[in-house]
Amino acid sequence: MGKKRRSFTAEFKFQVALEYLTGQKRRVDLLREHQLNDSTLERWVQQLKERGPQVFAGEDQSSLAERDRKVAELERIIGRLTVELEASKKVSNWLDSHG
Repeated sequence: MGKKRRSFTAEFKFQVALEYLTGQKRRVDLLREHQLNDSTLERWVQQLKERGPQVFAGEDQSSLAERDRKVAELERIIGRLTVELEASKKVSNWLDSHG
């Protein structure tokens, strides 16, 4: 039977890669401590370097405008549904009183 593959949380991967990048721990110590192979740690470090800038990326004006457009559309739909619901309640009450 094959060896069961371990899975790691995103937080764990981040912490291990950060410990290596900041020099808190040596590569060999991290590999030994967490029983990792070199390519796994290298992949995590590369992913952190590539995706790290996304943490600081703000929304640009086009995405803000798109979000505002979607919010306005949803508010319009909610308003229409509220009016329809109130009208349905009035009709239901009228039918109950005349039925």
